[in-house]
Amino acid sequence: MSMRNELRNTQTGLTMIELMVALAIGSFLIIGAVQIYNQSRQAFVINESIARVQETAQFAMDTIEADLRMASNWGRNSRPVNIEGRSMQGADNPANLPAPAGCGATWALDILMTVDGENNDYTLQCGASGGAGPQANSDNFTVRRATVLPVAPLEGQMQIQTNRIQGQMFADGDVPGVFSTAINPATGQPNSTTHNLIVNTYYVAADSELIPGTPALRRKSLGVGTAGPVIIDEEVAPGVENIQIQLGIDVDEDNTVDRYVNPGDAIYNPSLAGYIPGARVLTARLWLVVRGITPEVGIQDNTDYEPGDVDLGVPGDQYRRMQVSKTILLRNARI
Repeated sequence: MSMRNELRNTQTGLTMIELMVALAIGSFLIIGAVQIYNQSRQAFVINESIARVQETAQFAMDTIEADLRMASNWGRNSRPVNIEGRSMQGADNPANLPAPAGCGATWALDILMTVDGENNDYTLQCGASGGAGPQANSDNFTVRRATVLPVAPLEGQMQIQTNRIQGQMFADGDVPGVFSTAINPATGQPNSTTHNLIVNTYYVAADSELIPGTPALRRKSLGVGTAGPVIIDEEVAPGVENIQIQLGIDVDEDNTVDRYVNPGDAIYNPSLAGYIPGARVLTARLWLVVRGITPEVGIQDNTDYEPGDVDLGVPGDQYRRMQVSKTILLRNARI
């Protein structure tokens, strides 16, 4: 009996104070763990949002840059003035080529204007896609060039046959007879090569087809249809809110940029009164403002965005944004 009482006396439990202290310590540990989890989750969401905006900006910039760099490449020739069939003053389509309907013949055939556009406007004959139309206060610009690698002649495709001296546009699949495609024994290369004509117009639509309610970078491209050349309008990158471009002009033919102008400036356009003979576009300075797809709690965008020559003001909303810029050299524009 005494042994049983002794065991009972040694097997005592926690006191109320000890239990409350243990509960308090456990609660603090749990609260700390939950806070660390919430902070980690919030940091992940923020990093993911930033990464998506950066990814959109990088993709859009890379797509445009690859096109701009090759502007004025016409296969074996880099001087569009030497190519027959192009639009000229008083003759939009001198060779009666099957230029695609919609944007007008000069959209595809005015290859003297290797890069051109409109400043903070969109007035092309072929309208912007989407019910909301083009984004306000955003530039649009067109890049004209040829494919880098030679291709086979194809009926219905706008193509250019070039050698080191001259070139000619055609679309019937028959290489113009003035050109020889025979192999030159001295070089081992054909005397002339065939290249597809590439024409791309970049602009920002106010409403994306893929993600409604979001602006998007779009591109009108020269393509091939069942009845001949057509214009294909495709969405490039949802989330691009504004695009601005300025062109670096060489006015004295020394292969250096003398000034930057907005797209549509008369200085580089031979058909306008303010044209400076010999002026050429050497570089393009590009700005993109990119926006997140969905608003984020806790964000208030109070940045005043001023890409190019436009002041977009302060959005004052809950979308994450970033502005990027780059200057691009047109590799084939130098003499």
